[in-house]
Amino acid sequence: MVRKVAFSALVLGVAGQRLWEVRKSRKHERALKARGAREAAPEQMPVMKAVHGAWLASMLAETWLTDRKVPAGVTTAALVTFAGGQVLRALAMRELGDRWTVKIMVLPETPPVSGGIFEHVRHPNYLGVILEMAALPLIQGNWVTALTFSIANGLLLQQRIRAEEEALQSVSDYQAELGATPRFVPTARAER
Repeated sequence: MVRKVAFSALVLGVAGQRLWEVRKSRKHERALKARGAREAAPEQMPVMKAVHGAWLASMLAETWLTDRKVPAGVTTAALVTFAGGQVLRALAMRELGDRWTVKIMVLPETPPVSGGIFEHVRHPNYLGVILEMAALPLIQGNWVTALTFSIANGLLLQQRIRAEEEALQSVSDYQAELGATPRFVPTARAER
């Protein structure tokens, strides 16, 4: 019971974090729009909200409706992976600064951010979300949630990344700046 309560508190903490990020995103969106930014693929937002909200709810439901014994090694590996996802997202947000938003927002004639973590991976925020969605449920042994929402998130990210890269290419030389940088598997960036 203590483990279920502690895990539920962690999930609620992540929900709170996501709500704080949405507020921060809205502030950045307003400032970006004032500078001439435009949103790409707004039709994806309801799906993204639904997937993320259902992921959080599913973790809580699976936690309280099942009684799984989770090996300490699984819990530890999941915690480390989840923490890695959090770090990647934090690094992406820091590097993007006031250009970070939940929505796909592009500023005309503005080069894409290519420093910091973006030197090693093109989509650190999305990689972080992939790790979080898979790992957080597994801390409590919620493999149904981990599998279901990893698949849903993968399908969503296929469309989202395509739309984001097309939007960035339409306002900058995105392909020349970041095209050689791997999307998800971090590597050292080749000198140009």
